[in-house]
Amino acid sequence: MDEFGRALGLAVAMILRADADLVAIVGLSLRVSLTAAALGFGFGAPLGALLAATRFPGRGALLVVVNALLGLPPVVVGLVLYLLVSRSGPLGSLGLLFTPGAMVIAQGALALPIVAALSHRTCEALWAEYGDALRVDGVGAGHAALILLAMAPAPLVTAFLAAFGRAIAEVGAILMVGGNIRGYTRTMTTSIALETSRGDLALALGLGLVLVSLTLVVSAAAFGINRVAALPKG
Repeated sequence: MDEFGRALGLAVAMILRADADLVAIVGLSLRVSLTAAALGFGFGAPLGALLAATRFPGRGALLVVVNALLGLPPVVVGLVLYLLVSRSGPLGSLGLLFTPGAMVIAQGALALPIVAALSHRTCEALWAEYGDALRVDGVGAGHAALILLAMAPAPLVTAFLAAFGRAIAEVGAILMVGGNIRGYTRTMTTSIALETSRGDLALALGLGLVLVSLTLVVSAAAFGINRVAALPKG
């Protein structure tokens, strides 16, 4: 208990004085995870809306796959991406292995199904209400998907926040494709694992406090957005 209290005190002191190593790690984590969440959102939201606004053979199977990918093991994503971007892989010439770019792709792959599933559920309800009117007006599938997305700003923001929360907490996949290079690919989660193994509990705990705080902020923002969206209009 004494060791925990000492580590906690040092961790709080590091946060208050904006320790350079801590700030650099947090900054990289935010850049990577925000970019990954934006990437997952950019592909996932239109996919979810299209699945709500269209009907085609195999659609049910695709929906099952999208929802199943919500539980996609990060290490599997890391392994597949490693094989793709390694020196002998088909994308090895791009030089992505052990770079922030590879980490963004890994986190984006994990964020995409979350956004797609949440967007589909929202747009499916809207399509049930407005789909007939859109069809009567002769609106095409792509345009209809955009209209559905425009009608649901609050749920889409929640989907983005959920994707960001998934990305910022990831460790397995990014460790495999990004490594843990100080000042280059070292994020909060990989640093916590490394510093704990090295016995630097103060830095590990400091990063843990920042990570938990970010998670709470994201959860509170999503909860607040949903509460506001649920308020009666007018």
